[in-house]
Amino acid sequence: MRGNVLIVGLGLIGGSLALAIKNKHPEAQIYGYDKRKSEAETAKSLQIIDEKVTSFRKSAELADVIILAIPVLQMKRVMRQLAGFDLKENVIITDTGSTKNGIMELAEELWQEVTFIGGHPMAGSHKTGVESAKAYLFENAYYILTPTNHASDRVDELKQWLQGVNAHFLVLDTAEHDYVTGVVSHFPHIMAAGLVNQASKYAENHPLVNVLAAGGFRDITRIASASPEMWKDIMKQNQANLLEIVDDFVEEILDFKQVLEKGNDQAISEFFADAKEYRDSLPVRSKGAIPSYYDLYVDVMDVPGAIAGITTLLAEHGISLTNLHIIENREGLLGVMRISFQKDEDRTKAQDLLRMNDYKTFEAA
Repeated sequence: MRGNVLIVGLGLIGGSLALAIKNKHPEAQIYGYDKRKSEAETAKSLQIIDEKVTSFRKSAELADVIILAIPVLQMKRVMRQLAGFDLKENVIITDTGSTKNGIMELAEELWQEVTFIGGHPMAGSHKTGVESAKAYLFENAYYILTPTNHASDRVDELKQWLQGVNAHFLVLDTAEHDYVTGVVSHFPHIMAAGLVNQASKYAENHPLVNVLAAGGFRDITRIASASPEMWKDIMKQNQANLLEIVDDFVEEILDFKQVLEKGNDQAISEFFADAKEYRDSLPVRSKGAIPSYYDLYVDVMDVPGAIAGITTLLAEHGISLTNLHIIENREGLLGVMRISFQKDEDRTKAQDLLRMNDYKTFEAA
């Protein structure tokens, strides 16, 4: 497709969208705007965008598609700014925010003729910044679209522009989107932060907590390392849903507390059995609301050059990795090494290669 695409916000998400659109629509002109001039300069130097914006108004008025890839609270200010511009009659404006209700209400208020289609690409990474942008970041992820009342007839056009993301598009009601993401994304971030804060409190009097938390505990609370500022905004935007979800959880935990106090073996077992049954029924390979981590675990012998042997083998076969971590030491072994990959495809290739070379590997279930 031909046309001008303006990306507002050149972080990981904005940069990755720019690459995905450019790959699928090489004749499109990608403009990038970020209040941090260094991000725009980096995006231009890495050829993620074609041009960095010098005049926000001028580039917005020339755009056929405008993508707002900025925090929700900033987004409202930018939307009001755009409403004062002389935008093209056929422009499509979309966003990438993880909460939709407030954004969609403002869009309905600001525009009756301009097409606004809310968007939420459910993918991300532990890395941030435009230099971490990848065209395949959203591959096989869910990409939620929430059109305004008068914009439904242009959803397919936006999907065409976004074809390069290779995501699964879902069109949802705004309220349903915010509730579901509250359950499977926003609330788990509260829980992860709560678990880490609780461990930190106990560690003051029990230093061993820090040592033992370095393994599995650190893994299950990875999402607690996300941006505090971003999550503050999300909490405020989805406050009503999250208060309801927190109340439900508190009630469930109090019920379990009573079961535990009574020492009811059957009820305790059912609590964990019900969780295991539902968790095991969830899709293994699909991406959901929380970014997937493509990890592979390898037993490593305690011999010189063991780690170098693995990384060299992967490099010789063109398999990229993002992180290495030794989790534990065991007798006769240097330990279990966790290797993190950018894509599930890379993890699968690495696992096949390592097994062919007599390494014992396994994935987390």
